[in-house]
Amino acid sequence: MPSLITRVRAKLFIHSSQKSMHALDGAYASLLRGRSHDFEDLRAYEYGDQVRDIDWRATAKQGSPLVKRHRATRMHTVMFVVDTGRGMTALAQDERPKKELAILATGALGILTLRHGDDFTVVHGDASGIRRMAPARSEGALEHALRRIDHAIDTSTAPGDRDGLLSYIARTIPRRMILVVVTDEAPVTDETERLLRRLRVQHDVLWIALRDADPVLDHTTGRVRADVYSRWQVPDFVQGDEGIVRELAARSAAEAAHRDEVLDALEISRADLDTQDDAVGALLRMLNRRANVRF
Repeated sequence: MPSLITRVRAKLFIHSSQKSMHALDGAYASLLRGRSHDFEDLRAYEYGDQVRDIDWRATAKQGSPLVKRHRATRMHTVMFVVDTGRGMTALAQDERPKKELAILATGALGILTLRHGDDFTVVHGDASGIRRMAPARSEGALEHALRRIDHAIDTSTAPGDRDGLLSYIARTIPRRMILVVVTDEAPVTDETERLLRRLRVQHDVLWIALRDADPVLDHTTGRVRADVYSRWQVPDFVQGDEGIVRELAARSAAEAAHRDEVLDALEISRADLDTQDDAVGALLRMLNRRANVRF
């Protein structure tokens, strides 16, 4: 099986001059490395660095932008909380399995975690059970984690259990961590909100939602939708029905608005991943928004 990290890294370096990687790297550093008052050194400005980090006096003397680096006060552990239920075998907006987006999101942020010398760990599962990996700090361990996620989704026969995953963390993780929740578009319930309120007190939380493909297609596509559990196919007469499309769109918009309202109230940054091509940009926007929050 080809290396999953290699696939992820190819997405990170998709733009010329490695701008995607530099931008993500700078946003990650601002978000996770922490800030102290202990000045370390100056370095040349790179695409993605925060403007507030520029040393304007040194920049004027040098003639090119320089940013200040501070010695981090502590290391971090990033915990990826990944829903590996059967629903992750469904298609994303780009007609590719959602599990590929889950691997891309976890792998991209995992690579950044390693580049900054932080630990990562993974908690994943479905309604049949939850598994946890020990903290690690190597590419080999990250590759192993991505393969575990891939295998867990492929072999799952149970529905996802996002609330179960959040409850497990609330019960068993006493140390402060940065939680990256990788989930689907399932509505945020009252129980989800209660658990997030509890977790937000102790942890920094980021939310990554993987968007489903449109359930109803136009007749001209030639494709047929089927439920991932029952394999029941969407009847042909439903495909392209304007009334059904409007109703589904309205319900989806209402659920997304409620989710965003809950996450905004809790100051939880979020990213919606639609396709492989726009995933890196969505992650960057999320990190940049979160980097402006003082912890």
